[in-house]
Amino acid sequence: MKTRIETGRLSGVIAAAPTPFDASGAPNLTGFLEHATWALENGCDGLNVLGTTGEATSQSLESRTRVMRTAADSLAPSRLMVGTGAADFDSALRLTKTAAECGFAGALILPPFYYKGVSDEGLLAWFAGLIEGTASEPVPIYLYNFPQMTGIVFSPDFAARLKAAFPERVQGAKDSSGDLAYATALTGIDDFDVFPSNEAVLHQGRAKGFAGCISATINIAVRTSAQLWREQSDDAALEQAVRVRAMVSAQPLVPAVKHLVGRRLRDSAWDRVLPPLCALSPDQAAQLVDIDLDVV
Repeated sequence: MKTRIETGRLSGVIAAAPTPFDASGAPNLTGFLEHATWALENGCDGLNVLGTTGEATSQSLESRTRVMRTAADSLAPSRLMVGTGAADFDSALRLTKTAAECGFAGALILPPFYYKGVSDEGLLAWFAGLIEGTASEPVPIYLYNFPQMTGIVFSPDFAARLKAAFPERVQGAKDSSGDLAYATALTGIDDFDVFPSNEAVLHQGRAKGFAGCISATINIAVRTSAQLWREQSDDAALEQAVRVRAMVSAQPLVPAVKHLVGRRLRDSAWDRVLPPLCALSPDQAAQLVDIDLDVV
């Protein structure tokens, strides 16, 4: 099994935090901090800010920067990973530099996702540019594998080569593919932390070589997920987490997570999402009424 260095590294239960918006579509920073603080106080080891659940790629660079600086100023940046991916190199570099300036524990980076079928050599050159461009403030780098959205898979061979080329900078990957065999293959890379996106992996996750889980539905099942990671063999918590994930995932995921956060906060403004996403319909929201937010 691979070796992992625990000290100073993100691990455990990490919620992919949503971003609330005001009526103009600007980030509601007060609402963001309210939920983020609650999640960190109720079982999350960390947060992934401005990922897919945070609607990062629907926001401008200015909006993303405002959320990043607010999170770093008001929360513990050592417990935060932030999405800095973009289709163009300059935007990704600017965002990754901001992540470094803010002291985030990691930058979670998508591949440049417009061109499909690109080679590992092209991806290596792109990431080498990012890593070298942030050498003066070396924020840790995590690969964000989400081929359903990007059309690109970070092969285990690519991840191993990038880790070998920049061993002090490349710390791991979040895998949202849902392919557990793929995620398991990544754990074979020495000193490389792997975070699948399904809470079920928290059950005996340490024995399987995973560093934890980064998931949108952890925002809802925070306590249950924390119990799973802490105990490692809690069948009741596993059943609960799997049930909640199935119910939420049966609806459009980001709108469903935001609706449930808003329900907990008694704030319907959380239902706002940025186009092209749409808020849940009343019928879709009705499918989630059986989730007991005081329990999970």
